[in-house]
Amino acid sequence: MAVALVTICLVAGGCKTAEGTGTAQDATDSGGRITVWVDPPRVPAVNAFQKAFPDIPVEVNTINGNVGSTELQQKFVLFNQAEKGWPDAIFFPSNDDIAWASSSKINYARDLSPDLGDILAGYPAGVIEQCKIEGQFRCLRNDAAPDVFWYDQVLLAEWGYEPPTTWEQYESLSLRIAAEHPGHITGFVGDAYAPDRYLWASGCPTNDTASEKQVRINLADERCVRVRQLLDRLLSAGVLSSTGIFSPDAAELGRRLVMSPGAVWWGNFLFRDTWKVPAGRITAAKPLRWTSDPTPMTSSEGGGLWGFSRHIKGVQLENTLTFARFVASDPRWQVDLSVGLPGYKPLQKPWLAKQREARYLADFEHAAEAFVYATTIVRPDRDYTRYNTGTVWTHTITPALTSGKSFTTAWRTFSDRLTREARSFGYTVES
Repeated sequence: MAVALVTICLVAGGCKTAEGTGTAQDATDSGGRITVWVDPPRVPAVNAFQKAFPDIPVEVNTINGNVGSTELQQKFVLFNQAEKGWPDAIFFPSNDDIAWASSSKINYARDLSPDLGDILAGYPAGVIEQCKIEGQFRCLRNDAAPDVFWYDQVLLAEWGYEPPTTWEQYESLSLRIAAEHPGHITGFVGDAYAPDRYLWASGCPTNDTASEKQVRINLADERCVRVRQLLDRLLSAGVLSSTGIFSPDAAELGRRLVMSPGAVWWGNFLFRDTWKVPAGRITAAKPLRWTSDPTPMTSSEGGGLWGFSRHIKGVQLENTLTFARFVASDPRWQVDLSVGLPGYKPLQKPWLAKQREARYLADFEHAAEAFVYATTIVRPDRDYTRYNTGTVWTHTITPALTSGKSFTTAWRTFSDRLTREARSFGYTVES
């Protein structure tokens, strides 16, 4: 029902909103107080800001952090109708939220170029590029989340295996592990980040926008086919988990994970804090590459986005921009408290130095080099859209696999559903 309500509003154009960019004509000034909406993991960022800037009053609202939820979008539709209620700053639960938040109909997220140009210049291109929408920067990246290649250094050495550097080697070694060490796994395919991890990394066109109303989806593209064939073979061998990295059985499976592509934040958030893998076992290498590709490229999983209101002015705007600078570039959040590699490049070395001192990862210098390198090779030809590919994946691929259906059948359903989902949000789909 929520999807239907939001779609009608977007397509029919029945929601009142100010057009254009910058500060809206209905802009208000609270005199200083700012309202910030965050998911639970970002509450420490707000707390750190309040400690650093005690004279700025902040009202905090903790919101639903479910990737793919339409509840948040529906709230903004209502705010536009009422011409009030927008938060001054928000951490979007899903990166795809920036698509509707910057659309011509919702038009919530302000262009940050005039006020935060120096901050934007501090991001690697591969980290901030997807915040650039129709030539304007409508968001700030919280942390860099490029995919690298994680592996259990102790197990590979014990078994006499060399870590793979290509997807073809990854498949070959996975099949060998399936045969020689049954019960161990080399990846997860059941979570909402899986299509980023595998499809985006390959260049498969699932979210390639030509305009606000046009998108290219073509799962028959060779770059999609090679991923489908790889996953099909590895699932058939029983070496991939059909559940996801956040599923109830992930902690147990994570301790049996030998290797996998995964985001930089996997190190602290998953291996260390969630799966409780002992220190000194896990390390990371540069992203896998397809041997037929002329240059190595990778994908990104999350690395959430901050958006800021275009409906404010005066002291309220000044304080909001102070908050924006803090969450993007202040070490009191990004280095001292955040578990992920900062998106803002000047803070990456201090964050890495802190990780080195923690002595969790094996061969830390090797991993650190992979982290920084991966931020520079994220594929640019994948956009955030009003439909969420990860949600479609978990509503088609995941239930099909867990119910015993073949990956080929699941893939066909995913392909059909993805196209229908894009059209339901007002896109013309091209192949």
